[in-house]
Amino acid sequence: MNTVTTNVPSRTRVLVLGGGPAGATAAAFLARAGIEVTLIERDVFPRYHIGESLLPSCLEIVELLGARELLDQQGFQRKPGAYLEWKGEQWTLDFGELRGNYQHSYQVPRAEFDHMLLKHAATQGVRVFEGTAVRQLDFDGERPIAAQWEQKATGAQGTIGFDFLIDATGRHGIMANRYLKNRRFHEVFRNVAIWGYWNDVERLPAPRDGAIAVSSIPHGWIWAIPFSDGRMSVGVVIHKDAYQEALRTKTLPELYRDAIASSSLMTRMMAPGTLNSELKVEQDYSYAAESFAGPGYMLAGDAACFLDPLLSTGVHLAMYSGMLAAASIGSTLRGEVSEREGLDYYEASYRDAYLRFLVFVAAFYETRGKEGYFDTAGKLSNFEVDPRNMRRAFLNLVSGLEDLAEAEQTSAHLMGEMKRRIRENLDLRKDKSQLQQAGVKAKAEANAQFFDGIEGLASLSPRNGFNGLYVRTEPHVRLARVAECMAAGAASGELQPAHAGV
Repeated sequence: MNTVTTNVPSRTRVLVLGGGPAGATAAAFLARAGIEVTLIERDVFPRYHIGESLLPSCLEIVELLGARELLDQQGFQRKPGAYLEWKGEQWTLDFGELRGNYQHSYQVPRAEFDHMLLKHAATQGVRVFEGTAVRQLDFDGERPIAAQWEQKATGAQGTIGFDFLIDATGRHGIMANRYLKNRRFHEVFRNVAIWGYWNDVERLPAPRDGAIAVSSIPHGWIWAIPFSDGRMSVGVVIHKDAYQEALRTKTLPELYRDAIASSSLMTRMMAPGTLNSELKVEQDYSYAAESFAGPGYMLAGDAACFLDPLLSTGVHLAMYSGMLAAASIGSTLRGEVSEREGLDYYEASYRDAYLRFLVFVAAFYETRGKEGYFDTAGKLSNFEVDPRNMRRAFLNLVSGLEDLAEAEQTSAHLMGEMKRRIRENLDLRKDKSQLQQAGVKAKAEANAQFFDGIEGLASLSPRNGFNGLYVRTEPHVRLARVAECMAAGAASGELQPAHAGV
């Protein structure tokens, strides 16, 4: 697809900035609903990006986009789950084994995966313009109303007006960094990632050969992600303080190889292999904007927030936010909800998903072993917004949290409960022969349902409604009212949604 052209329209209903998973997903859903949408992307795809291991929830969104068959035809490495050696213990985490939901995902070179999504968006009716940078946004008060653009190849310039803006510009974050100035970095996740690509490494034995391998090391952990072409992405994540201390006496390659040598699993896997790329480094990548939406705009994917590479949450949050943005803006433009309702729903639902993963990642770092990754779990309350938002994020996950008396104690309660659930999940997986026993099977089902609420598409259920709204997918992705679902459920005798309108 060559979409480098000067034919950028002077106006569009919705303008999407950024063609990565968040932008391509949002634009494709809007176009499939018959809404005029234009997407402007600074680079020309395919372009490199880190973040190559997908959660199964991403396949469900791809399916809703009408691109599942396309994805399955790409030849990406099938991912059955994960294998972890964490603080002296080993676990195999197979997708779907506790509940029977999605049984696999994929390991994807992001240049290819992102290009696939962007090309699919174009086939759905999205006007895509690559190699086109936004020089400036114009505002009417607090509302962005136009973008001034310039194309790198030709030098052509122009202005495009719009009714709604979706900022999916990733870490660049045009709205958050240039105009709102509301991005805040997390002191808790002060990590540095160093990675490269290897050939001829030893893979995990079948049937785990396509799984992501994760190994904890002093001050951090290592990932190993296999690709279908035989390469493997190998990344070292260490605390920023340890990184800076190590560089006083070591070069970056020495730090990287010493970290690999500190893991028996990674040493064994990399022993026959060769590092065939330059090392890449990222830091200060854990952040969140103080707000994800405002008059006429929404921040999607990494433009709004990013947590940590652990648990592969990045692409999930990007595609999920793209779906939420499309549902909210589409319903607003059709007059099904007011603009205020649409903005509030997007803010609440995306922040809810982000907060659930926030506690999940933090608790996983602290689970197992005597030494916690953080000094205290209470640090969560020191960098996150109003703890009442955390409480709300878990109302539909953990029974009894509605009765918490003190809002400032919420983060400690949630960390404790999340760590308990993680320990239970990993213990259930240790003896797989026990999973078919009646009592164990029921416990496994309940535990899996809990984590489905974190890693899945919670917004598609009226049980997880916000302000009386949730997302429906027929005849297209849109917002629907929980009250209408309740009325329909009452007429049919079905159970009523819990916590409706939280």
